[in-house]
Amino acid sequence: MNHFPHAWGRPRDDVYGAYDHSHFANGGPIQHTQSPIVTGTSVIAVKYSTGVVIAADNLASYGSLARFTDVKRLHKFNNQAVVGFGGDVSDMQYLDRLLNTLSVEQNYSDSDERTALSAKNLHTYISKVMYKRRSDFNPLWNAILVAGIDDEGKPFLASADLLGTTFSAPTLATGFGAHLAQPILRRAVADENAAAALSKEDAVKAVKECMKVLFYRDARSLDNYSIAVVDKETKVDLKENEQLENQSWAFAESIRGYGTQTA
Repeated sequence: MNHFPHAWGRPRDDVYGAYDHSHFANGGPIQHTQSPIVTGTSVIAVKYSTGVVIAADNLASYGSLARFTDVKRLHKFNNQAVVGFGGDVSDMQYLDRLLNTLSVEQNYSDSDERTALSAKNLHTYISKVMYKRRSDFNPLWNAILVAGIDDEGKPFLASADLLGTTFSAPTLATGFGAHLAQPILRRAVADENAAAALSKEDAVKAVKECMKVLFYRDARSLDNYSIAVVDKETKVDLKENEQLENQSWAFAESIRGYGTQTA
């Protein structure tokens, strides 16, 4: 088979002859959303005994330029779920409008909070949307984490990417967080049993430590971030303007020649 994207599913040209592109006006398939422009970086999350902690910084980068510093990438869906978005910001805004429409429809059809859409059902819905767009060759260029409470009242954490691929684990991270934050989170939570024994305070502490490491090591991150705690007792506690504490970058101000200092 020919494995180039424009020829997926076709026999090889050297065996069956070249494909006739004449029915395409521009000589190739129509492409949408294939080059993300304004993007957000890592989203990280960890389960604890009665809920999930999830965090993402508030930066949207235009290439390597830290262009927008107040883009909230954690969105509360209801009292049982928070969605964290990494990747293309315009696709994130599209998905946010889609989820807002879903939330309004659900609220009109049933006002009983006990039958509200759980985090697990929300994740299934998002994964189907991502897979459908991928199948249309018009993917939503995002990596998404869904954190919350499932139908049984247990902590739920799962991911979905632009291909519609899903994965669930006690700790998850997108972007550079998959390389820099996951080792820190896995020291605190090695498996589901460790997550069931972890306190909320320790989970928040581990996530904040990861946000600090990402600020130091990921060039597309920011020291201003959003963090949400989804607990089966207290529901969703979302803070959107948290600031990293005890930063060590301040030492640069004392270096001769740094910035606009005079020697």
